Amino acid sequence: MRPEPFFSGPGIDRADQVRVDPAQLSALLDKGASQLVWRDGLPAIGTDGRLEWERATSPDLFLGIQDGQTRVSAAVQPHSNARAAFDTMGVLAPDEAPLFAAALSLAWWHSRHGFCANCGAATGIERGGWSRVCSQCSAQHFPRVDPVVIMLAEHGGRLLLGRQPQYPSGRYSALAGFLEPGESVEAAVARELQEEAGIRVEQVTYIASQPWPFPSSLMIGCQARALDDALTIDTTELDDARWFTREEVAAALAGDPNATFQAPPRFAIARTLLEHWLAS
Repeated sequence: MRPEPFFSGPGIDRADQVRVDPAQLSALLDKGASQLVWRDGLPAIGTDGRLEWERATSPDLFLGIQDGQTRVSAAVQPHSNARAAFDTMGVLAPDEAPLFAAALSLAWWHSRHGFCANCGAATGIERGGWSRVCSQCSAQHFPRVDPVVIMLAEHGGRLLLGRQPQYPSGRYSALAGFLEPGESVEAAVARELQEEAGIRVEQVTYIASQPWPFPSSLMIGCQARALDDALTIDTTELDDARWFTREEVAAALAGDPNATFQAPPRFAIARTLLEHWLAS
């Protein structure tokens, strides 16, 4: 079975048939709804790792139905500090992560799309928060998702990992980059590895995907076979990149204090890819 990264999974019944029917949506709200609590610009998480809810007072965004309960959120301005969000991930229960991701990405999108990209006029919320419509030209706008490839390259039983300047000391992770227009996943994997590490690859294989709500990406996890191991590092993108053995990867994932690098955190798909490679 394919691995299921953090933030993946169904999370909630999104009930699209309700979104498009104002009468159904109003009826659900009239019966009572639970509204997501936000704290310091992020969905609030209790000490038990569960999302916090309260009686709905400003149900701008219809998140869906969970265990028979209507879930909504106010249209808030999310936190712009990614570091604070990452610290929050350490306590979030995995089964709550998909709903957290949906709410945060949706709120971020609304905060950035108050005006029409077509004519510049103000837009308003529609479909329970899953679209906006222009007040002047009636153009409809929908939440966007930005696809990103994130990949491991293997050569001779070793994995290529890199580190970016903002990583904690000693951390190495999978290389990644946005897909470009007119590009396939396989082509993006090959291009990013060529650009950032100077290697050519073949046999690109899809492993798993992950919603990444910072602000709204879809991480597409892949693995490829490098044709050689000579590296030419793009230092504008990476501080360093190097090949690691299976033993080194195992030690890092186990949290060994003597490991040669620090593994990505549990909520990153890069860790899922490392665990999958080690077990395969």
